[in-house]
Amino acid sequence: MSAGPRLRTERTLLRRWRAADLDPFAAINADPLVMEHFPSVLSRADSAALIERIERCFQENGYGLWAVELAGESELIGFVGLAPVGVEMSFAPAVELGWRLGRAAWGRGLAAEAARAVMAFAFDELALPDLLAYTAVANTRSRRLMERLGMRRDPAEDFVHPGLPAGHRLAAHVLYRTDAARWRISSKRVRALHQHDRS
Repeated sequence: MSAGPRLRTERTLLRRWRAADLDPFAAINADPLVMEHFPSVLSRADSAALIERIERCFQENGYGLWAVELAGESELIGFVGLAPVGVEMSFAPAVELGWRLGRAAWGRGLAAEAARAVMAFAFDELALPDLLAYTAVANTRSRRLMERLGMRRDPAEDFVHPGLPAGHRLAAHVLYRTDAARWRISSKRVRALHQHDRS
């Protein structure tokens, strides 16, 4: 898999995917607690197909869901990054900020740290006008992270996910947004170090 944009923070490295990532990624996606707010866990084949889709997104768009590892280590702990919103969504076209970390990485602020680097890349280098994130109503962990990242919810934009049947326990979703102007106003924060490296 080819090199691409790499982002660094104090504790994390966000990089393109490697063949060795499949086993730890499959383990993350097979964890029922990690996947609690998704329709189901993923098989190893599902995880391999997801990696292929992510890599294709990098090739087509110059961004994607980066594989995340702790600085100085090599094993994958999850992903954080960007994905184009599917055309089936009423708010498309748009770019989504997304993340998924294994349980061992929870509670340490790693998702927020990596997500801030991704946001800096999105606004400062890709010059995207805004970003959004969405999740099932019951996913309070992700919603708290969205709020810590300065994203804001308009209840009028809450929606029923078109990929789920009506009445499904996860169908009701909330939508959070932020834009470049809000991001730059908040630049007084200590910004996560990020590095754009195509070497």
